Amino acid sequence: MRIGIGYDVHALAAGRKLMLGCIHFADSALGLSGHSDADVVAHAVCDALLGAVGLGDIGEHFPPGDDKWKDYPGKDFLSRVAVMVRERGFEISNIDCVVMCENVKLGQRKSEMAVAMAAALGIDPGRINVKATTFEKHGAVGRGEIISAQAIVAITG
Repeated sequence: MRIGIGYDVHALAAGRKLMLGCIHFADSALGLSGHSDADVVAHAVCDALLGAVGLGDIGEHFPPGDDKWKDYPGKDFLSRVAVMVRERGFEISNIDCVVMCENVKLGQRKSEMAVAMAAALGIDPGRINVKATTFEKHGAVGRGEIISAQAIVAITG
């Protein structure tokens, strides 16, 4: 068994659609700025999986300066990383994520996020847990300037 941890953060910005955990939050007036779709949840999971197999981080495999990855969907990053994990003889056992945001209410969408990410990774949705927390109006998260996510994964092989 191997364990990996990942973290990502992006600033909220006008003119972008908000993608979290491979689903679109159409009711949000702001999205996340970034070169790709800036899905912090998917990116944190990618980093955790890459770390678990000893393959560095998402930026090494999908450089933000490369136009190939411009507006690239988080679900496709997840699919590519899942292939890398399996090519090294590992399977994804479970994923636990926490999304840190103040103004976007995740509520029942957390299970929708788990289902969407599981589909991208080719695993059962029961292997993914998504939690949400606020920063009680403190710091950049609390002021609604950024959204961040952290993920921990276990893989076996």
